[in-house]
Amino acid sequence: MARPTLASLAAELGVSRQTISNVLNAPARVKPATRERVLAVIEAAGYRPSAAARQLRTRRSMNLGMRLLPATDGINGSVLDRFLHALTESAQAAGYRLTLFCADSDDDEVLQYEQLLHIAGLDGFILTSSRPDDVRTRWLQEHGTPFAVFGRPWDAGLPSESASHAWVDVDGAAGTAEAVTMLARQGHSRIGFLGWQDGAPVGDARRAGWERAMRASGLGQHVPGLSMAAPDTISGGVSGGRELIARDATAIVCASDSLAIGALECLRELRPGLFAPGQPAGPGLRAAVVGFDDTPVAAALGLSSVAQPVEDAARHIVRLLTCELAGNAGAGAAPEEHLLLAPRVVERVPLPLAPRG
Repeated sequence: MARPTLASLAAELGVSRQTISNVLNAPARVKPATRERVLAVIEAAGYRPSAAARQLRTRRSMNLGMRLLPATDGINGSVLDRFLHALTESAQAAGYRLTLFCADSDDDEVLQYEQLLHIAGLDGFILTSSRPDDVRTRWLQEHGTPFAVFGRPWDAGLPSESASHAWVDVDGAAGTAEAVTMLARQGHSRIGFLGWQDGAPVGDARRAGWERAMRASGLGQHVPGLSMAAPDTISGGVSGGRELIARDATAIVCASDSLAIGALECLRELRPGLFAPGQPAGPGLRAAVVGFDDTPVAAALGLSSVAQPVEDAARHIVRLLTCELAGNAGAGAAPEEHLLLAPRVVERVPLPLAPRG
């Protein structure tokens, strides 16, 4: 059987080749009834447009680039793994592919942009973080290169909504605030916060959400003494959690699951009654520690955690880029350029530890 072509499909349908091209590349230009009829025949014939021909016509490679960050502790890195998987699926569904690359620094990442644009002809880039006075976003804007960022801009004095580039982010402050509200509802009053030492704006936002919710819950008097910072590791969670428990914290909201795992171990060791199997549920018994990122490790341990909608973020970023690259033609309403997604707390009952032999 001969391979279907644009010309053969047009003859079979009694339409022009341009109509079929519009159905594939600018569907809003075609009447719904005609579009559905063309799509049905395309599907039945197994027609696949020539990628090479499309690249020559559009002068696009249908390829997007993204820097692959190094693995961290094997726990928190799972969030970007989920993001990458959803991004790949969404890009593929839109007819695009991803090119992953490594860079040792932000300046090195900019050098990679330049090389990939000239050598591979990439159409745009996806950034998985944003920093104050970001050299990467500045370079991409100056060179007119399409891009979108998973992470809002943090420039001092610049409202995120006024940023000149597209971004999608998760409202970390809302996540930690929801965690505090849940713990206060369970009867906790001394709810500590264990954050990061690096002073990153993402961590500052998560702490701000904790403080805001503490004050809203009438627990503001405990804020000054119940906030700690530690390295973003399990051992950092152990040391920080131990200090918060020494300050009479009965529950801890953490900036990551790594910290929460360490803090959970401290609470089990120093306040075993909270986790004793067979005890009746009561204030303080459930969800005494809340992590952030809802990693598979948190789920395995029965650790409550704030879940980020990273799959939604990935899909929106692809919509942003493909809409810009298509010149907004045939895409319907343009996607929101600055989107802040709401996370949610996944509440679990921590699993009892096996007796130590």
